[in-house]
Amino acid sequence: MNLANRITLVRIFLVPIVTIFLLVKLNLGSLTIGEYSISYNQVCALLLFIIAASTDGLDGYIARKRKIVTNLGKLLDPLADKLLMAAVLIALVEMEKLGAWVAIIIISREWAVTGLRQVALLEGAVMAASKWGKWKTAIQITMIIVLLLNNFPFNFIDLRIDLVVVWAAVLITVYSGVDYFVKNKNLIPVSD
Repeated sequence: MNLANRITLVRIFLVPIVTIFLLVKLNLGSLTIGEYSISYNQVCALLLFIIAASTDGLDGYIARKRKIVTNLGKLLDPLADKLLMAAVLIALVEMEKLGAWVAIIIISREWAVTGLRQVALLEGAVMAASKWGKWKTAIQITMIIVLLLNNFPFNFIDLRIDLVVVWAAVLITVYSGVDYFVKNKNLIPVSD
């Protein structure tokens, strides 16, 4: 197994660990700055999430640069991304930091585009990632980081950046999903 695929597997391995830190009450204590408080569980989950999210671009870069792109990597990489995002979004809903409707929209878009990609593969076509898809990923990661930080440091000045990034994530997620389907409508059979 090559280095890029190992990095992808590490991302998959980190998913349950991040989830455990978010959802299991380990009572590791809290970090408090004035009125701001964040549990060390959440800090550990945040750091692991950042590490996992940053490996997304790294594994692809290594695979392309070393010319070691494999079918296994093509399968595991998007799976790892979806597992990480879905797990953290569901945990945020459970923690009451994110509305369930937001998680449903984001997860539904991910699986709908994955389905479209599968149809494209069956037709012998490959759907490249669009710039909107890349923006979508960046804003979703930003949203999760802001939510896991409990809106720090913006809470000190009573600025709801958390709401701004949630709405931005929803809008870009929907737009990028629609963009994929419009640009690839020729792949969707209208009749048998």
